[in-house]
Amino acid sequence: MARLICLNKPYDVMCQFSGDGTRATLADLVPVPGVYPAGRLDRDSEGLVLLTDDGRLQARISDPAHKMEKTYLAQVEGLPDAAALEALCRGVVLNDGPTLPARARAIDPPAWLWPRIPPIRVRQSVPDCWIELTLREGRNRQVRRMTAAIGHPTLRLIRWRVGDWTLEGLAPGEWRELAVASPAPKGPRHDRSRPPYRRA
Repeated sequence: MARLICLNKPYDVMCQFSGDGTRATLADLVPVPGVYPAGRLDRDSEGLVLLTDDGRLQARISDPAHKMEKTYLAQVEGLPDAAALEALCRGVVLNDGPTLPARARAIDPPAWLWPRIPPIRVRQSVPDCWIELTLREGRNRQVRRMTAAIGHPTLRLIRWRVGDWTLEGLAPGEWRELAVASPAPKGPRHDRSRPPYRRA
């Protein structure tokens, strides 16, 4: 069995175990040897980070080829209309190419959400709202770039879900450990439609 840790990474924590001592890292939160993050989360983003000691599971989660879904909650500047949300769903063109189709919808502010420290900077004259965005790819700062592309910069970003795992029940800095089966190694497929080869 592989070890899998679900961590709620707080704002301003580096998504790595090593550092120069000027910023908090995963080592300050998860004193577990031999585990590594499966994918990354920016320092200025919050939420779910998965850590594992299993290389195949790490690749299964983080390799873009597997297109594992990730759901984010983004507080954005302004009030996106239906056309803006539809643009996110269709995919927007970024400087590294068009994004894959996604799922996007406006949501109420999450009642369970913890306050961010420090709080976001808001402009009193500009409203803001929350959207839920589910992606099947993981480019660098993708959610922030996508919302900026539709004219609604991200003010706060929380990753809620990766695959079947969510943040539910985890306060910032808290983690839980699960035991999961390691993915089977990939190998050549045996064609059962043909008789096995026998040496004469």
